[in-house]
Amino acid sequence: MPTEQVLVARAAGRLLEERERLIASLVRVTRAQISALDHDAASRSLLEASITENIVAAMNFLQQGIDAQHLEAPTAALAYARMLAQRDVPLSALIRAYRIGHSTFLDTAFTVLDDLPAEDRLSLVVALVRRSAQFIDLVCEQVGRTYELERERWVASQSGVRQQWVNELLGGGPVDRAAAERALRYPLDAVHVACTLWPVGQMSSFDLVSAVEEVRARAVSVLRARACLVVPTDELESRLWFALPARADDGLQALAPPDGVFLHAAIGRPGADLAGFRTSARQAGRVKEIVAARLGRPGDKDHAIHRPVGPRWVPYDDVAPIALMAGDLEAVREFVTVTLGDLAQSNTRNAMLRETLQAFLTHHRSYAATAEVMNLHRNSIQYRVQHATALLPEAAESLEDDYNVRTALLAAQWLGGPVLF
Repeated sequence: MPTEQVLVARAAGRLLEERERLIASLVRVTRAQISALDHDAASRSLLEASITENIVAAMNFLQQGIDAQHLEAPTAALAYARMLAQRDVPLSALIRAYRIGHSTFLDTAFTVLDDLPAEDRLSLVVALVRRSAQFIDLVCEQVGRTYELERERWVASQSGVRQQWVNELLGGGPVDRAAAERALRYPLDAVHVACTLWPVGQMSSFDLVSAVEEVRARAVSVLRARACLVVPTDELESRLWFALPARADDGLQALAPPDGVFLHAAIGRPGADLAGFRTSARQAGRVKEIVAARLGRPGDKDHAIHRPVGPRWVPYDDVAPIALMAGDLEAVREFVTVTLGDLAQSNTRNAMLRETLQAFLTHHRSYAATAEVMNLHRNSIQYRVQHATALLPEAAESLEDDYNVRTALLAAQWLGGPVLF
């Protein structure tokens, strides 16, 4: 009869073949059952990395029979714990995710028992439960300790104090406005515009602070803001609010990244009082979701067409229809494919045709204006528009009332692969 470790190693080896399916299932279940962990594109990416590294580490732990005292939590798991601590996500949500992971892992593991001799099954079940529980307990202990240390450090810092107050203001519940204003040194009885900043590429936390400060100083001058609130969300993102003068829209049109500052920016609409403080922040967050997701999909066949070389600063009004639709990607995908037909195919040529048709419709169907803005010859624009139109379900008739086509093109531009085929 095989030894307990031999049985466990065999089971782990077979589970490795199901690794990708298990990871995808666990990411989906975790996001669905723990809303606090389904925050934005950056946190979801780190969640997936944490789950992936934990699954691989667990497989190795089982397959190699590693001594528990030598077990170390994966790097991505520790980084994820620190990020949650900075974002004020409760530790209980993280621990619950590990319990869900343990349960899902065992459900999958037990599927390998069917072809085992009956006399081996009980030993394997007991060993898998015991060894996997040991792994979960030890990793939870390490990520929990990392979370608590980071939470203490973050709250003790001025950034952490500001973030706690901002979280209360954004939470929607009752809040002591006077105390919040004193703590934040920021007026809430103003017209606010919120902005979320994050790096274009790799950037140290020191350089990020310097870059955010340059943006703050430039924006205060351009907007003639009477106050500004800067709150780091974590080590790779900062949120800003500006208290604007009466004519807020004048300066917003002139906002642009300072020279040499490589930060993306998602900008909400101006809004008055505490409701405006919240709404503008929510809009900036939705814009950031859309921009970050689009920038983060280099696998898209048409990705290079739309990916900017430098910073991308996007106001909410530029993507408002997409922000309202993006919560149901399946519905958006159906709308895009039905509206654009073969033009919704994901390839480099169609990406070029969609970009040209979108510019043509935006510039009131003027070939000359489109050629000027795209720096192409008028004949090239005519050629592309003709080919793009021919791919639409009803060809030129699709453009008689072009609202749906323009909306579908905008969705394809910002959401990319997930709404194409």
